[in-house]
Amino acid sequence: MLNSWFSSDTVQEALQILQTEVPLAIWETVYVTVLATAFAILLGLPLGVLLVTGEKGGIRPLPKAVMHVLNVVINLLRSVPFLILMILVFPLTRLIVGTTVGTVASIVPLVIAAFPFVARLVESSLREMNPNVIEAAQSMGASPFQIITRVMIPESIPSLLSSATIAITTILGYSAMSGIIGGGGLGKIAINYGYYRYKDLVMIIAVVLLIILVQIFQAAGTRLAVKLDKRLKNKT
Repeated sequence: MLNSWFSSDTVQEALQILQTEVPLAIWETVYVTVLATAFAILLGLPLGVLLVTGEKGGIRPLPKAVMHVLNVVINLLRSVPFLILMILVFPLTRLIVGTTVGTVASIVPLVIAAFPFVARLVESSLREMNPNVIEAAQSMGASPFQIITRVMIPESIPSLLSSATIAITTILGYSAMSGIIGGGGLGKIAINYGYYRYKDLVMIIAVVLLIILVQIFQAAGTRLAVKLDKRLKNKT
């Protein structure tokens, strides 16, 4: 098997694909991942805040029925496998983008799959806060909006950045799966050449590049979170 992988013809074909198709595939993967993560955070951040502030005993309690519906919807979306979810949201994707295939079309199911996950990550990050900080802000007469924007989110930034790093690496993995339904990027190359055409070397190259991208995003996110962590600064 290894001899067939590294034969001169196979290597030459892989190098040609590497030069002609992989650069665009890398760009499409990064583009889709970053954009889908941005939209997922845009939807998931306020939803995660709402899950914490709207609970019983929170700074802005909501009716129990509303919180129950929010939790059920989030859990329901998180429980659907991504491949099935991509198919289920075809009508919505066609409504928003005009098509169900292609790089841009894959952003819609990625966002729908990711924003409930982001909401749970935000919820977990905010729950790590010292409740005494919120009580101090309330005692000084701060409104719920001021507590959220000036206390809860700023104090949780390191944890939120770590959560965003987890989200972006997860979405990157999802983006590779979108190649099955015609999405672009490295996932498309891995599936088209590795699965349909049995070009294993090309698939391995695509997988290695995906791993490298994950490592880059993970290292950048971790470094930024550590840099902004006030607790580490105080220790130094």
